[in-house]
Amino acid sequence: MAPAGRRPDDALERDLRAEGFLWPAGVDEVGRGPLAGPVVAAAVILPPDWPDPGLADSKRLSPARRRELAPVIVQAAVTWAVAWAEAEEVDGLNIHHASLLAMRRAVEALSPAADYLLVDGRFVLDLPVSQRALVKGDVTCRSVAAASILAKVHRDRLMERWDREWPVYGFADHKGYPTARHQRALKAHGPCPLHRRSYAPVAQLELGLG
Repeated sequence: MAPAGRRPDDALERDLRAEGFLWPAGVDEVGRGPLAGPVVAAAVILPPDWPDPGLADSKRLSPARRRELAPVIVQAAVTWAVAWAEAEEVDGLNIHHASLLAMRRAVEALSPAADYLLVDGRFVLDLPVSQRALVKGDVTCRSVAAASILAKVHRDRLMERWDREWPVYGFADHKGYPTARHQRALKAHGPCPLHRRSYAPVAQLELGLG
C-alpha cells in the first residue's frame, strides 16, 4: 500500500518511453459500489514532462478540486476518453466484468491509440496492447490518477443530471451509493431504470424482502 500522503508521479511513464513506448495510457474506473448508475472509466495519455498541477487519487480530493483539475487534464492530455457500462450491463456481466468492459471502451476510444496500458487494479484488459495491472495505481501513477479524476467527475455529472429526472432518490447528493437516504428512497419508491437489479439491496426489494 502506498504511504499516506504520497503523490502520484510519472516514473512508470518515463521508464516506458525510455523503452520505446510513445503513448502509455493510464486507465481507471469508478462506480463499483453504487446501487444505481453506470460504472465509468477513463483512459488518459499525458505528455512527457508535464508539470503536475496537484493530481491525486480522486477519492482523496474534494469534489471541487476534482472539478478544477478535470479541465486542466483535458487541456494538457495528448488524448483522453471516457466510457461506461450501463446498469443493465453490470447486472448481465457482474460488476467486475462490466468494469473491465468500461475500461476497454475508454482505451479503444483513444486517438492516437495507446501502445501501453497502466491499468488500475489487479487485472489487465482483453486488448492486444502491452499492459500492466497496478494495485493502487491511482495513488502511485500520474496518468492513472488523471484517469481516476476524469472518470469520477464524469460519473458525478451523469448522476447529477439523472437526479433531475428521478429527484426522489437524491442522486445528486449520494451519486447512487447506498446511503441511508438512498435506501429509504428505494424502499419508499422502488427502483428506477438506473438501479442495479443484481445488487442485494435492490434485489431484495424486488423480491419483497426489503
